[in-house]
Amino acid sequence: MNKIKTAVIGVGSLGRHHARILSTHPMSEFIGVVDADKKRAEAISKDCNCAHYQDYSSILSTAQAVVIAVPTPFHYKIAKDLISSGIHCLVEKPFTETVEEAEELIALARDKNIVVQVGLVERFNPAIAAALPYITNPRFVEVNRLGPYDPRTSHIGVVLDLMIHDIDILLYMLKDKVVGLDAYGAKVLSDNEDIVKVRLKFSKGCVADISASRVSLEKFRKIRVFQNDSYISVDYIGRTLKIYKKKKEKITSLFDIDVIKPKIEQGEPLYFELTNFLQSAIEGKKPLVTGEHGRDALEIALEIRKNIKF
Repeated sequence: MNKIKTAVIGVGSLGRHHARILSTHPMSEFIGVVDADKKRAEAISKDCNCAHYQDYSSILSTAQAVVIAVPTPFHYKIAKDLISSGIHCLVEKPFTETVEEAEELIALARDKNIVVQVGLVERFNPAIAAALPYITNPRFVEVNRLGPYDPRTSHIGVVLDLMIHDIDILLYMLKDKVVGLDAYGAKVLSDNEDIVKVRLKFSKGCVADISASRVSLEKFRKIRVFQNDSYISVDYIGRTLKIYKKKKEKITSLFDIDVIKPKIEQGEPLYFELTNFLQSAIEGKKPLVTGEHGRDALEIALEIRKNIKF
């Protein structure tokens, strides 16, 4: 099996999991971790049996594919330097701070023939993958994503922290453009929005209600899709899927409804995401989540933030 030299920049709460997987992945020759916190870099490098650095310039001449898992304000500069050095990048979400920065990175990667993938990991959730064949003509979608507060992401607010995942899934699932939105929110624990409810209207008529909150003690992440003949329920965390489908036109009892529970592939979404990144980098093909997808989700997220009524 072909291998590629990999590294992770930023080994905090998420980056350490990228490092854990890449250090043992059969397509990865893991060369090191980079983090401004020397003690943290040393600890993760010990766990992963690799080198550690405090400055990413140390890996520019050796790494071939790198995960960028630092705070969002640093994404653009680091990704630009890596792409310019001919290194394939997986940039954690949100892709960049602005749409203009995203477009510049996309253009640079195209010119350099470099793979850029954005870390919208729910695309790789096995329950989402299993649900897609059943989604034909959604009329209404309801999404709820709740979780506990994490000061580490207080600088970006809940829309860019959590809701952006569901924005990407909706764009991927519906393959349609947003033509209108209404957004309401509140600042509860930080200086940015901590709870937001949004209604998105799509050009083909589908409406999606999305709720995101980081003012919750427990994680709750579900998406429900309503169609003319069926109702599809996905639990992101439990990785379960149920389809309730009409057997005939007129429903007279519950016996007229089929309950389908497709078999869900077992595995960690982050592992699937990194496998897709490594394959794309090795084979020079487009990843499932491209820079363009990351830009599109970012654009809607920023429009939501601009229009929140507090």
